[in-house]
Amino acid sequence: MNDTLKTALAGAQILFVAFGATVLVPLLTGLNPSLALLGAGVGTLIFQLVTRREVPIYLGSSFAFIAPVIYSVQTWGMPATLGALASASLFYYVAAGLVKWRGVDFIHRILPPVVIGPVVMVIGLGLAQVAVGMASGKAGANQVLPYDKAIALAAVALVTTMLVAIKARGIMKLVPILAGVAVGYAAAIFMGAVNFQPVIDAPWFAVPTFGHPEFNLAAILFMIPVAIAPIVEHVGGILAIGSVTGKDYTASPGLHRTLLGDGLAVNVAGLFGGPPVTTYGEVTGAVMLTRNFNPVVMTWAAGFAILLAFVAKFGAFLNTIPLPVMGGIMLLLFGSIASIGLKTVIDGRVDLADPRNLCIISVVLVTGIGGMAIQFSSSFGLSGVSLCGVLAIVLNLLLPRAAR
Repeated sequence: MNDTLKTALAGAQILFVAFGATVLVPLLTGLNPSLALLGAGVGTLIFQLVTRREVPIYLGSSFAFIAPVIYSVQTWGMPATLGALASASLFYYVAAGLVKWRGVDFIHRILPPVVIGPVVMVIGLGLAQVAVGMASGKAGANQVLPYDKAIALAAVALVTTMLVAIKARGIMKLVPILAGVAVGYAAAIFMGAVNFQPVIDAPWFAVPTFGHPEFNLAAILFMIPVAIAPIVEHVGGILAIGSVTGKDYTASPGLHRTLLGDGLAVNVAGLFGGPPVTTYGEVTGAVMLTRNFNPVVMTWAAGFAILLAFVAKFGAFLNTIPLPVMGGIMLLLFGSIASIGLKTVIDGRVDLADPRNLCIISVVLVTGIGGMAIQFSSSFGLSGVSLCGVLAIVLNLLLPRAAR
């Protein structure tokens, strides 16, 4: 087997590892899964261009934006949400500029664990009711599948995902979401809950229907602070892949370049009509398992993702996955995101006996989960994750520290 074929197969394996999470986000938020694949592929290529193809990283759909996208679509509509998602890249550009100007430590001072932890917890728990509703077979107020059948499907998908995450070995341990969706989908076919007609009617190949973003100031200001979480995730991802390959990517090509590449990818994905992208821990795990550190592998993975985006039958097939199967995955996914926020607080050794830390975390959690909104004018307000992000940063900067 020649080297090119080996590299191509390794790229296909990377896409397999990242695939479930990449298409899960649009399926949960109402975005187009084909555009998610296109955005991930093109975004990865943009990232490689900016970073001189030095970092073996693949960019896939960001989980941090799931709850904010659902809220934004309900509040301002899909076009305004797409414009807001594209505008979220602004925070990446600011972060890249700050890193270039003041170094990585400056970001950690502005966004310490006491700020990041509760914001990430709010992202995970903010729309827990949506996950429960989907698992129960509800789309909004409409019961689209009988309750008993929906709960059974959600349980199959959830249990499978958990078992694979806990018990699987090797490459299978990296694809619990894909396994959960596959087994849940098979159960749905057995229960007669899948309609294959859209797949039959769809052509084999077609150009995806691109989104038409509109730029609504309120939606943009709501979405931009959401980027705090994936930016911190990005820094952790770059450090993690560096520890696997034995290279310091914060020095070369530089963290400012990786942030800029990620931000441009987020911008392009939003303009396409897909979800924002971020570095994937699953891909880092796959790189660690295979010991294949060649960034060209990610180029192949990106190319395969772009090709799949134009297979119309495949996109139609993804849209036939029943709502409760997605809901079962969301029960675990939203809780996992909240757990990552809790882990951030624990790993950062945030002292909750310190009244200052307790005040920041308590206020952020209650305002976020409680759904508080502050309206400054008829066209501008802050709510949900955006309010929490701003509130956490402001409280951390203004509250006095305890005397030592």
